[in-house]
Amino acid sequence: MVKFNMEEHPHRRFNALTGDWVLVSPHRAKRPWQGQVEKGQQTERPQYDEKCYLCPGNERIGGENNPQYTGTYVFTNDFSALLTDTPLGKDGDDELFRAESEQGICKVICFSPRHDLTIPEMTQEAVRGVVDVWQKEYTELGRHDFVNYVQIFENKGAVMGCSNPHPHGQIWSSRSIPVEPMKEQVRQLAYLQKYNRTLLGDYLKKELEKKDRLIYQNENFVVLSPYWAVWPFEAMIVSKRAVADLSLFTDAEKEDLADAYRQLTIRYDNLFEVSFPYSAGIHQAPTDGEDHPEWHFHMHFYPPLLRSATVKKFMVGYEMLATPQRDITPETSASRLRALSDIHFKKATK
Repeated sequence: MVKFNMEEHPHRRFNALTGDWVLVSPHRAKRPWQGQVEKGQQTERPQYDEKCYLCPGNERIGGENNPQYTGTYVFTNDFSALLTDTPLGKDGDDELFRAESEQGICKVICFSPRHDLTIPEMTQEAVRGVVDVWQKEYTELGRHDFVNYVQIFENKGAVMGCSNPHPHGQIWSSRSIPVEPMKEQVRQLAYLQKYNRTLLGDYLKKELEKKDRLIYQNENFVVLSPYWAVWPFEAMIVSKRAVADLSLFTDAEKEDLADAYRQLTIRYDNLFEVSFPYSAGIHQAPTDGEDHPEWHFHMHFYPPLLRSATVKKFMVGYEMLATPQRDITPETSASRLRALSDIHFKKATK
C-alpha cells in the first residue's frame, strides 16, 4: 500500500491563523513546462522624475507640493478611501440588507526620495527609517477615538496594482477591524484562552525546531514560508518576542525588523533577477483601547510570480469559487529562497 507523502500527494493544509484551508498539489509542479521562462526586462528609472507626483518638490495629484524631503515622507492620501468626516449612519431594514458608515484616515509613506530604489536596494539605515515611521504612525493614528485598527501595507509592482513605481507604502486606519485581521484575532484569542500562550509563539517555536520552512533569521525576527502558504513564494516575518504591536518594539527590534525586511526582499529580487512584485502588510493588535495579549506581531508577503519573471500565479476558477490552491510546497519555496545570496543581483553583477 502506498504511504501518503506530503511532497508527492494532493492534500489540504489548515491555516491556524485564520481557520481557512489551502489545497496543495505538489505533483502538478512536476509537469513539463513549455511556457515562458525568460528574465524580465529591467527598467532603468532616474533618481528623480519630474513627472512623478511622489518625488521631492513635485506637485501631487491633489494640487499640493511635496517638500524637498531627504528621508521618509508621510502625507494624507489625496484620494483617500476613508474619510474623517463621514457621519455615523446605517442602512438596511433586515438581516439580509445591512450597511453602515465607515470612518478613517489614509496616509501614504514615501520610503525614499530616490525614484529609482525599492526596499531591497535601500540601505539598512534607510529601511530602519521606514520602520520608525510605521511605529510613529501606528501610535499616533491609534490615538484617534474613531480609529480601532491601523493597517500598514505595501503594493510593489504594477501587477499588484501599484500605479506609481516610486518606493512607497500606505496606511489605512479605520473604525472597524478589517476582515483578515479579525479572523486572526478570533483564532489567536481562542488559542491564548486555551493555552495561555500566543498562537504564533508556539508556531514559531516548532518552525525553528523543524527548520524546513525557514528563510532567514536574526536575533529578534524569523522569516519563513508559512505551513499554510497560498502564494508560490509567500512569506511571513514574525517577531521572536510575543509583542502585540509596533509601539512596543525596542530599538534593537526595529533594527532587526528592517534587516529582515531587506533580507527577504533581496532574495525575492534575486530569485528571478527582477524587481519582484508583492503585496505585503503588517498584522498587529487593534487600537481600540483594549488589551490584546493574544496578538503576536507579524508581516505577510504575498508575491504572484511562479516560475519566472513573467509567469504569474492568479486566483482564478476553482480558487475563487472553492478553495485556494498551490502547486509547489512551502518547503520547496523556502529552500529556494534560503539558498539565494543576500547581495542584491544588481550589485553582484557590477
